Amino acid sequence: MSAAAHAISQEEAFARIRLLRSPNIGPVSYRAMLARFSDAQRAIEALPGIVTKRGYSYKVTPEKVAEAEIRAVIKAGARYVFHDNAEYPELLGEVASAPPILICRGTLELAARPCVAMVGARNASAASVKLAREWAGALSAAGFTVVSGLARGIDGASHEGALPATIGVIASGIDIAYPPQHTDLQERIANEGLLVAEQPPGTEPRGRHFPSRNRIIAGLSSGTLVIEAAPKSGTLITARLAGEAGREVMAIPGSPIDPRSMGCNQLIRDGAVLVQTPDDVIELLEGFTGAPRSTFRVGENTAPFDYAELSKLEWGEAREAGEDAADAIARLLTKAPVPVDELVRQSGANVADVHMALLDMELAGEIERHEGGAVSLLT
Repeated sequence: MSAAAHAISQEEAFARIRLLRSPNIGPVSYRAMLARFSDAQRAIEALPGIVTKRGYSYKVTPEKVAEAEIRAVIKAGARYVFHDNAEYPELLGEVASAPPILICRGTLELAARPCVAMVGARNASAASVKLAREWAGALSAAGFTVVSGLARGIDGASHEGALPATIGVIASGIDIAYPPQHTDLQERIANEGLLVAEQPPGTEPRGRHFPSRNRIIAGLSSGTLVIEAAPKSGTLITARLAGEAGREVMAIPGSPIDPRSMGCNQLIRDGAVLVQTPDDVIELLEGFTGAPRSTFRVGENTAPFDYAELSKLEWGEAREAGEDAADAIARLLTKAPVPVDELVRQSGANVADVHMALLDMELAGEIERHEGGAVSLLT
C-alpha cells in the first residue's frame, strides 16, 4: 500500500459507505468524487447538485440504510477495509476498477502474502478436482495464499487443499453462503482463512456479480492458474482480467477431445504459460516483479471496437456554442464501448475534463463503464 494509506475517522468511513451505495456510483466514480471533493461528506453534499445540472433528481443513500448495513456487517463478525487502509491488499489496489471498500472476515494478513488464483470448471472431472486439491496444498506449503471463488468443482477443491492459507471471494453479501453445499466450507474459510465480499450484507448472488467477483480474484493474485475450463466460461473471464492487470496467466493442458480442457488449451495457444507441476507455478511467481512471461491479453481474439460510428467533435467549437463537457462527450459515444483515451484523442479535450464529464454522465445513469477503462451509452 502506498504512503497515502492512513486511518480515517468514523464519520468519514460512514460517509464513504453512503457514497459508494448511492445510485450510479461505482469504483471509478467513487474515486473521482473523493479526488474532486477531498472527502466523502463533501462529495455527498455535492452529489445532488451535480446531477441536477443534467436534469435529473438524485437522492444519496439515506443514513439509516448505511446504519443498517454497518449493523449487519458487525453481526456477521466482519469488518470494512477501505481502499486507503494500510491493510488493503496492495496488488488489488493496482487494479483501476478495484473495490473501494471490501467487507472481510478472517485473517487479512493472508492477502499480504504472495497470492495465486486457482480457478476452473464447476463440473470438473474427478482427476482435475484431485489435482487442484493437491496443487493447492503444495502451493500453500511453499508460502502462497490460494485465492478462489468458492464455486463447486475446482474452486472448492483448491480452497480445501490450501486451508488455512486461502482466500474465498464471494459474489454475495458476507452473510450469504453460495452455493448452499459450500456453507460449511465458506464458514471454515472465514474462521481459518479469509472471506472477502464486495456486496453489502444480505445481497443474494446475481449474474452480474460474478464477473465483479472474478476481477477481485485476479486482482489479489500475482498469477491465475486455470485447471479445467470450457471455451466459454466464467473461468476464462478471470484469466482475461488477470491478463488485463498484467499478471501471470497459467493453464494446465488437457485432452483436445475433452470439452472441459478446451478452454485451457485455448489459453495456452493464446499466450498463457503451460504448467505441469506446482514447481512450474512457484518458479513463475516467486519474486514476481510485474513483468509476466505469459503473453495472454484480452482483445486478441475479439473484434476491435468500431470507431467509425463515433461522430467527430471539435472541443473548442462545442464550448463556443455553449455546450457543456458532458454533452460534448455524449455526442462521441454510442452503445459500443470505447476507451476513454479514444474520447480524449477525438475530442481534443484534456484528460481531467473528459473524466469529469464522464463522472457527471455516470451519476445521471447515462453511461456504463466496462473493463479495461471503456465506456458506452446505456440508452
